[in-house]
Amino acid sequence: MKRRGWLMPALGAAIVVLGVANLLLGSVDIPFRAVLDILFGGGDDTSEVWRNIVLKSRLPQTLTALVAGAGLAVSGLEMQTVFRNPLAGPSVLGISSGASLGVACVVLVSGAGGHALSRMGYFGNMAMTIAAIGGALAVMALIAWVSQRVRGNVTLLIIGVMIGYVANAVIGVLKFFSVEEEIRAYVIWGLGSFARVSGDQVMFFVAAMCVLLPLSLLLTKTLNLMLLGDGYARNLGLDVRRARLVVIALSGVLTAVVTAYCGPVMFLGLAVPHLCRGLFATSDHRVLTPASMLCGAALALLCNLIARAPGFEGVLPVNSVTALIGAPVVMWVLFRKRKNDFAE
Repeated sequence: MKRRGWLMPALGAAIVVLGVANLLLGSVDIPFRAVLDILFGGGDDTSEVWRNIVLKSRLPQTLTALVAGAGLAVSGLEMQTVFRNPLAGPSVLGISSGASLGVACVVLVSGAGGHALSRMGYFGNMAMTIAAIGGALAVMALIAWVSQRVRGNVTLLIIGVMIGYVANAVIGVLKFFSVEEEIRAYVIWGLGSFARVSGDQVMFFVAAMCVLLPLSLLLTKTLNLMLLGDGYARNLGLDVRRARLVVIALSGVLTAVVTAYCGPVMFLGLAVPHLCRGLFATSDHRVLTPASMLCGAALALLCNLIARAPGFEGVLPVNSVTALIGAPVVMWVLFRKRKNDFAE
C-alpha cells in the first residue's frame, strides 16, 4: 500500500516535468520565461518564430504524446487481461494492420493514379487520417462479428493475427504496384510520430481521447472479474461474451484513433502494463488502469523528447526510441520481480 501511495504522485510529477521539458527543449533554445509568456498570452515582444515553434509544433506534440501514450497503455492492459496473454498488445487483433491497410489504399493507390497524396498538405493528411480510422474500424467490426461466434479467447486471438497477415499481404501487393514517392510516404507514416498531428487536428484528437480514456476506468470491475476466469466470472453474474466484446471494442477504438493520428506506435501498449504490474506489485485494475495511463503518458513524453533531442535537426521515428528506452526498463523490472519471487 505504501508503494501505491507515493508512486502515483511520482508519475504525475514526472508527467509535469517531462511536459515542461517537451516545451522547452529542442533544436531551438527557448527560455522558460518566453514559453510562459507564449502560453499565457503575455510578452507581446516575444519572437514570432518562438511563438510559432511553441504553439504550432511543441505544444501539439506534447499533448499528442500525452494522450496517445495513455491510450496505448490502457489498450494493451485491456487486451492482456481479456486474452490472459502477456504478449497481447493493441495490435494483436489486426486493428493496427487494418489502419495501415486503409492508409496504404489511399496513399499508394493515389500515387499509382498520378495524383501524389503526399503533396496535398493538410488535405492529404486528413485523407490519411480518415482512411486509417476507416480501416481500423472495419477490422474491428469483423472482430466483433467473429467474437459472437467463437467461444475461446485463443481462437479469437489467432483469427486476429490471421487478419493482420492478410492486411500486410495486401499492403505488400499495393507497394509492388506503387511509385517510389508514395512508398516513401507510406513508410514514413508507418514509423510512427507524435509530430504528425497539426495544430488544427490536435484538439479533435485530444477531445476524442478525453472521452475514451475515462470509459476505460468504468471497466475496472469487469476486468478484475475476467482475471478470475470465465467460469468464476459467470458465477458472479458477468456476461462473459458481452463483457469481452465491450472491452475489445473500447480497446480497438483507442488503438484505431491513436494509429490514425500518430501511425502504428509500437511497444508502449505491450510494455507499459508489465512495467506497472512490476512497480505496483498488484493485478488490481483499480490501480493498474490509472497507473497505466500515467506511466504510458510519461514514457511517451520521454520518447518524444529524445526523438527531437537538442542539437538534432528533425524528428527521429518514435518507434525507434520507444523500444530503445522502454525495453531495458521493462527487462529490469521483470528481472527484479523474478529475483524477489526467488527470495520469497
